[in-house]
Amino acid sequence: MAVSLGIPLIRAAEPAPAEVPQDGPLVDRYGRAHRDLRISLTDRCSLRCTYCMPVTGVPWLPKDTLLTTDELVRVAEVSASLGIVEMRLTGGEPLLRPDVVTVVRRLAAIETEAGRMRVSITTNGLALPKMMDDLVDAGLERLNVSIDTLDREKYRDLTRRDRLDDALEGIRAARASGLRPLKLNAVAMRGVNDDELRDLLRFAVEHEAELRFIEQMPLDAGHTWRRDAMVEGEEILAELRREFSLERVAGRGASPAEVFAVDGGPATVGVIASVTAPFCGACDRVRLTADGQIRNCLFAREESDLRAVLRDEALDEPGRDAAIARIIRGSIAAKRPGHGIDEPGFLQPQRPMSAIGG
Repeated sequence: MAVSLGIPLIRAAEPAPAEVPQDGPLVDRYGRAHRDLRISLTDRCSLRCTYCMPVTGVPWLPKDTLLTTDELVRVAEVSASLGIVEMRLTGGEPLLRPDVVTVVRRLAAIETEAGRMRVSITTNGLALPKMMDDLVDAGLERLNVSIDTLDREKYRDLTRRDRLDDALEGIRAARASGLRPLKLNAVAMRGVNDDELRDLLRFAVEHEAELRFIEQMPLDAGHTWRRDAMVEGEEILAELRREFSLERVAGRGASPAEVFAVDGGPATVGVIASVTAPFCGACDRVRLTADGQIRNCLFAREESDLRAVLRDEALDEPGRDAAIARIIRGSIAAKRPGHGIDEPGFLQPQRPMSAIGG
């Protein structure tokens, strides 16, 4: 049994062989084709956001369990052969990985059926001023920067770090990079930043960024999430409409955000209502944790171990690649129709968001 964070993980149930396609697109039993791989580079972070991590006592993943860059790239190459065309690097804070620029460069060089691999990063932005040029040169295509509040005291209380100036400087560096669309992520929290929603949208528009409000999800390390305390997507929209006109943009596809034109455009704002308006029916994402586990859903309680295959010295390269492909296909074949948050038996994942990757 795989072990992470000191907690036994449930291994993914093996689907019957007939249920696992041996070739063709990476499609699950519900017809969803998977094209997007989220890769966690580290579970460590330079902030300690209250909705994600405890202030102390974080059980970091053992260093020897983390995938090396060569291992990570091998999984990425096999994934590309299965139809993955886009990869988003997450964490923790992905820019804390010492060789993140090398990772971006190697991933961006992978050929897919749609051309070169599209590589993006979700970051808290603190390290962007010193790394932005190198990341662009390496082939980074897009950025999502997290910014939940513009108030210094709130930022300090929320992140347990006095780094608002650094975060804002990171957003300025992202804007100056020319990478577009530039997206800003904000988790809406009752009694924390729900009085700043319109301020955050004004800020995003002024900085040529697309704001994405996110419903708070049950992924905190302390398992203290309560649905009745969550700011719902419709509440977010109602608050924004007190100042802005919003018109739904057609063509959502597999995007997690419902997007609205702001005051006729071109500025847009999105709401990711994972809890109250789940988009599971169009999900095209699969996740790789920093310690080499495949997860077919953000809220999955099962994982499939790739690290053991990557480090199995009895396998030659073709055999290893075949085993990786088989495990990924098996994980997708076992994917459930939805995340099940509204089901009576729902249990929060054992891993917190920082150890899963956003």
